[in-house]
Amino acid sequence: MKALVVSSLAPDFAGCALADVSDPMRRPGQVLVRVRAASLNFPDLLMTEGKYQLKPDLPFVPGMEVAGEVVEADADSGFSEGVAVVAGTRLGGFAELVTVDARSVRAKPANLDFAHAASVGAAYNTAYVSLVRLADVQPGEWVVVHGATGGVGLAAVDLAKALGARVIATSRSAEKLAVIADEYATDATLTAPGFREAVKELTGGGADVIYDPVGGDVFDESTRCIAFGGRLLVVGFTSGRIATVATNIPLIKGFSVIGVRAGEYGRRFPDKGRENQDAIWTLASAGKIHPRVDARYPLADWRTAFEAMRDSRMVGKIVIEP
Repeated sequence: MKALVVSSLAPDFAGCALADVSDPMRRPGQVLVRVRAASLNFPDLLMTEGKYQLKPDLPFVPGMEVAGEVVEADADSGFSEGVAVVAGTRLGGFAELVTVDARSVRAKPANLDFAHAASVGAAYNTAYVSLVRLADVQPGEWVVVHGATGGVGLAAVDLAKALGARVIATSRSAEKLAVIADEYATDATLTAPGFREAVKELTGGGADVIYDPVGGDVFDESTRCIAFGGRLLVVGFTSGRIATVATNIPLIKGFSVIGVRAGEYGRRFPDKGRENQDAIWTLASAGKIHPRVDARYPLADWRTAFEAMRDSRMVGKIVIEP
């Protein structure tokens, strides 16, 4: 089969190449899936340089989540050949075939095509753990979502609206924010940085929850426009700078800084992790959340897809279709 293989850790994806490799061998308890769509996530890019928490042994095939069709499974798995499924893979998704633990596989919702189904799991799990499990967002609360035009940010916008929150979306691009305002009915959009005073004015003093996958200057400014008792969620550092905060600021302003590792949350609390996934896919099946696929690329054009994500040229998700 063809797969995108990372053989060395290097900048500018220099250690990545499309290659012919042996088909994966399915073991008992696994499902062999023919990949029809694999969602690209920012950690996939970080792993090509060894900059993510997960550091797999070389060589490896990246790709954290897929949608496709069952090729082979155990007779008692509940999955038969040809059934359309979605699966969280952690690794291996950017290939024509992948083996997945049967516990990480579920039927694809009929209302989503393969590309949109592949775009739900990781992004919405991060949003759900952040907003529901850690921040306990309530209807009517003000939620600021930074990096709102990326996959993880847009999932938070979408989920926050589904939870009944009032949402302020921020991004560097006013043009991209206009797309989000039109398609997701945000309560306000602001360019970032430079949002501090507008957030305070819109919310009447400060946001109840701030969801920050950007870090750097955006995090710094967020500490100045969060409400007393607010929750500032540290989701990532796409800006490239890991921010710091003097502890007198959260003390005086009475807010919490909460670190988010959604995948690790599910691994440490497996029962809650399964509940999270059940809740997300129930919302997806009911049409209450709406993943947005901005672009689809064939596996042979993986570099264009990676560069588009690196340069933030998308609104929502980028999908690779082997």
